[in-house]
Amino acid sequence: MSLGFDIGQGAGLAGASGVRPFLPPILTGALASGDIGVDFDNTSFDWVESPGFLLVVLVIAVAVYAYDRRAPKPQPGERSQVQAIMVVLSMIFGAILFAASLSAGGETEYPGVIAGFLCALLGYAAVALLFLRARSRLEGGAAALLNLYADMASLVIAVLAIVFPPLGYVVLVVFVVLLIRAQQGGDRKYEGLRILR
Repeated sequence: MSLGFDIGQGAGLAGASGVRPFLPPILTGALASGDIGVDFDNTSFDWVESPGFLLVVLVIAVAVYAYDRRAPKPQPGERSQVQAIMVVLSMIFGAILFAASLSAGGETEYPGVIAGFLCALLGYAAVALLFLRARSRLEGGAAALLNLYADMASLVIAVLAIVFPPLGYVVLVVFVVLLIRAQQGGDRKYEGLRILR
């Protein structure tokens, strides 16, 4: 692939990790182990496709999901420990996947670490927080269903980034648009509150 495709793929995978951190690295590593759409053999990131790494990600995912189910529901406007864990994991996996994509293309991987952090953070701010806000208004099964939707969204984004890497750039644009619209919606809400006073 060209550098532009490598960057697009890395951006899409990192952004997908920002939405939900677990399925994108598992999918990418599993596909890479079979050289399907992505291949990290003979790179410094060949461990991403190793069974050990995939098992570690799976164990972390199960542990976080179990903790999330038992953790008390945060009050409105309050951040939970699970949110903090998720954003950190999103940025770590985003950095790994972006750097691995560059490494697979024979490029220097270190810029991908920084870019992966940023793309994952953008995905988290644009989409993951949207799901969290919606989940805070729901109870029980409906809230758990939103987690499933977020996981599926992250998986779809990761698949698209692997199949057609330039879509990674589109994903970033969509994230920015979502952030801008969320900000405008918040401004309108506060303006309405000022009018009510």
